[in-house]
Amino acid sequence: MSDLTSEKSEFSKGWKILIAAVVGVACGASPIPFNMIGFTIEPLLAESDWTRTQILLPITIFGVVASLLSPFFGSLADKYGVRKVALLSLIGFGLSFAAIALTPSTQGASSLYIYYALWMFVGFVSIGSTPITWSRAVNLWFFKQRGLALGVMLLGTSAAAFFVPQIAVFAIENYGWRSMFVLLGMLPLLIALPLGYLLFREPRPDERPPELATVDGELTGMTLGQAFHDYRFWLLFASIAIIAAFFGGAYINLPAILSDRGLTAQNSASVFGVLGLGIIIGQLATGALLDRFWQGFVAFPLLCLPALSCYVLLGDTITFTLATFAGFCLGFAAGAEGGIIAYLAGRYFGMAHYSKIYGFLYVPFGLFSAGSPLIYAYVRDTAGSYDPMLSVGIAAFILGGGVLVLMGKYPVSFPKQDTPPQHVVVTA
Repeated sequence: MSDLTSEKSEFSKGWKILIAAVVGVACGASPIPFNMIGFTIEPLLAESDWTRTQILLPITIFGVVASLLSPFFGSLADKYGVRKVALLSLIGFGLSFAAIALTPSTQGASSLYIYYALWMFVGFVSIGSTPITWSRAVNLWFFKQRGLALGVMLLGTSAAAFFVPQIAVFAIENYGWRSMFVLLGMLPLLIALPLGYLLFREPRPDERPPELATVDGELTGMTLGQAFHDYRFWLLFASIAIIAAFFGGAYINLPAILSDRGLTAQNSASVFGVLGLGIIIGQLATGALLDRFWQGFVAFPLLCLPALSCYVLLGDTITFTLATFAGFCLGFAAGAEGGIIAYLAGRYFGMAHYSKIYGFLYVPFGLFSAGSPLIYAYVRDTAGSYDPMLSVGIAAFILGGGVLVLMGKYPVSFPKQDTPPQHVVVTA
């Protein structure tokens, strides 16, 4: 079978699963909380005696809890099947997110702690509705065009960036902020869950791409312990941590950075529109490139794009054209990053324990992404400018992307479960 025929065969077999994964990602715990949290500031300021920092802290609490639990949920997906974990997590996410509407009167510290506890509970039950699970199934259905398939799957995060804010604003303006949580909580329950139940599953052994299994039909890949003893796991871990530590803050604080440079709120909104376009292009382009070239030739230059953004954003003033360029570069890199992590986890460590390994790689991404915005804000408050973080970020993004070049060639076979990983066979 030719490569072209094989690629067409993968999409003909896996398109239903891919549709379910796109919708599952869009309605899951990865994009929805981050795309609506900013809209809670004004109504909660008006109703409560909470500060802006207190109102935004739940997204950090959620991110930390979810990140720390991601290896556990990944292990469940590997052991019991990704379908069960993904669908049950959609139920948990929808119900727990809607339950935030039960926050009592927002006056006083006790209600604030209840609000935090409800957000923490969302983190406990919902991480299985993120790409950690959906990407396992996509990786199992696709090999020749895995990069493109993962890029398509992650379009769900881009879609959420468009519809979640619209729903949030509509709900708040017409029914109040509590109703917003209920309405958004219905998305995983009424849309993603039925579609996932009908379409989403892992392939049977005879349906998998032949590159993923032994002649006996067993999935190949490293155990978590073998991955821990492989230097490439820690290179990827370090790259994710470095980039997330500086990217999340630049992304979340971009409107404030542009405001400091003299741009209006309308200009900033236009920049974010271009940023969103960059995310979509980055997701699809990165996936297509990873299918054709070694990751070092793809990941390094793409993950250096935020360094250009940081350089452009330095100083006291900026033109709208340059701001738009900086926003596009940030968006393109954001679209690239998620697909790169999922792709490299599957190619370097195999599929036998993919979700567990990906779960551990998600820890630095989630933790540093959650903390980065607060660090940027602290530097702005103490130094009077975002420039110190942007300056260090230039070097950090180059370093984070450059680390991936050291990972070497993709393995074409994996060690047995009870042997050390250094005997992996590689090829050009």
